[in-house]
Amino acid sequence: MASGSVDEETNKGSMWELDQNLDQPMDEEAGRLRNMYREKKFSAILVMRLAFQSLGVVFGDLGTSPLYVFYNTFPRGIEDAEDVIGALSLIIYSLTLIPLLKYVFVVLRANDNGQGGTFALYSLLCRHAKVNTIPNQHRTDEQLTTYSRHTYAENSLAAKVKRWLELHAYKKNALLILVLVGTCMAIGDGILTPVISDIAVLFAVVILVGLFSMQHYGADKVGWLFAPIVLLWFLLIGAIGAVNIWKHDSSVLKAFNPVYIYRYFRRGKRESWMSLGGILLSITGTEALFADLCHFPVLAVQIAFTLIVFPCLLLAYTGQAAYLVHNTEHVSDAFYRSIPGTAVVIVMVVTTFLMIPIMLLVWRSHWILVSIFTALSLLVELPYLSAVLFKIDQGGWVPLVIAAAFLIIMYIWHYGTVKRYEFEMHSKVSMAWILGLGPSLGLVRVPGIGFVYTELASGVPHIFSHFITNLPAIHSVVVFVCVKYLPVYTVPVEERFLVKRIGPKNFHMFRCVARYGYKDLHKKDDDFEKMLFDSLSLFVQLETMMEGYSDSDEYSLLTQQQMMENVDDDMLSSNVDYSCSSYDIQPAQSQGSNIVRSSSQTSQTNSDELEYLNRCKEAGVVHILGNTMVRARRESGIVKRIAVDYIYAFLRRICRENSVIFNVPHESLLNVGQIYYI
Repeated sequence: MASGSVDEETNKGSMWELDQNLDQPMDEEAGRLRNMYREKKFSAILVMRLAFQSLGVVFGDLGTSPLYVFYNTFPRGIEDAEDVIGALSLIIYSLTLIPLLKYVFVVLRANDNGQGGTFALYSLLCRHAKVNTIPNQHRTDEQLTTYSRHTYAENSLAAKVKRWLELHAYKKNALLILVLVGTCMAIGDGILTPVISDIAVLFAVVILVGLFSMQHYGADKVGWLFAPIVLLWFLLIGAIGAVNIWKHDSSVLKAFNPVYIYRYFRRGKRESWMSLGGILLSITGTEALFADLCHFPVLAVQIAFTLIVFPCLLLAYTGQAAYLVHNTEHVSDAFYRSIPGTAVVIVMVVTTFLMIPIMLLVWRSHWILVSIFTALSLLVELPYLSAVLFKIDQGGWVPLVIAAAFLIIMYIWHYGTVKRYEFEMHSKVSMAWILGLGPSLGLVRVPGIGFVYTELASGVPHIFSHFITNLPAIHSVVVFVCVKYLPVYTVPVEERFLVKRIGPKNFHMFRCVARYGYKDLHKKDDDFEKMLFDSLSLFVQLETMMEGYSDSDEYSLLTQQQMMENVDDDMLSSNVDYSCSSYDIQPAQSQGSNIVRSSSQTSQTNSDELEYLNRCKEAGVVHILGNTMVRARRESGIVKRIAVDYIYAFLRRICRENSVIFNVPHESLLNVGQIYYI
């Protein structure tokens, strides 16, 4: 029994080793293209121009806050003029600590190659630690030009934090939920608009119609249109504020002393605490500084806020306070009302917590600096959060309900997607078994090309074994296509495809990984089938050329640049990673005639296989897609059955399939269905 068990284990080990050798990672295919991202250098004139344009895109919400902040701070009127000073002091230090210090000088630096927002922070974390709940990362992804990351010393604080995050699945899920909460809260807040007067609504409708009609011209044109208007607005409210300070009461400048914040809370107690919901409106729109970063460089946003927005807002609020000190009864007539915007502060808190691992892992900051940043941020944000919770029954529940609905939808979608991926991983077929069937795969190989779509970047998907065991024939050329989404904002088109050969040449089997970032648009891939075939053809040509070159006693290869000089211009236009698979290279015995013979043989072999591929393409191309339906088991609870059998199934039906995304002709499509019970 013992010896049998040992033999069985040895057998399994040998099969696993064989399978690994047959389906090796695409390291060489991804190599030689890595150029680390370098932020674009802008001239001083261009930076100032972009800073001007950013006024029309980024700062609109912050700029209109003075219209309604004081009214919402004192909805029942002002009982003591000193309360105005205390509220002004809160506004001053809120603007200083949150938009200026936290976002403009810290958070904006945590951009993903120029992209901002919650997902940008999450993508940075996914690149620096294995916290992605779908474990499809591979070291070949790190060779993308947009895939920047750091390495750490074994005993460094960053390495310890990385290991701590990767240790348990619940930590990864908690991080994902935190990201989804921040995203959903931003959506919930964006759906709502302030409740203002009918005339203002009419103006808002006209502006929105004009804005959407111009949207297709891009942020550049929109920025140029609105930037002069917004700049004029900031200059006007700043100038009016300065006049009010001079005309009414310059003593309001004592609000820059934070002691008045303490006196404000001591005097008003609970009422003062609840008024934070109104003061919070002074920093709404702060998250847009980070979310809209993709349109402008960091320096441009920093200049616009520091030189224009921040001083003008301080003057506007201080001038209003100077007026209200002597006209306390005018607070309800001077400003518009608005719904308390609750989701905003939650997004800020989420950003603070996400910045902690970013500062430790990405920036490798000292823990003392991280602690100071976190303490200062939460010192402002948590009191605001507690205050707005008292106003949930006054309208603050609306964005929370909207955000909760989106959170449920997103989490159910993610749960179903993870389960489908796990099914693909656990049910994949051994490559050794496939190759054991022989070049014919135990079937009739009919002329044509079969593109088999899978979520796996290695191994043979279960749908393929399901396909060949139920049908008597398979195409002459089989290509496993994996559409993979990476934690980067974009994958350059020239690096989009990785191609390698699977098994011996007479099997005519390949693997192609199509890689996308979270901001890549598939509408650019209308001719996806042609791009796949061009990638395959170029791979075959380069592979054959590399096999033929061995012109010294050393193991040598031509450099990639030398090889590319011999490739036709029409081939170079295809979108493919210009690297080839691994193979054995034999040392050349001599030079001279052997080089000529090798080159002629290479040309002949190259021509033969390319001709074979073209004949197969002319015979017909079929796209084989797996349609894995996820269902809850019969013994599952009612919540799980509703989530999986109804909500997830509905979301799957209304979402576009790969066949639509990649413009696959209907007559070339073959769906292979299977059901997976969870």
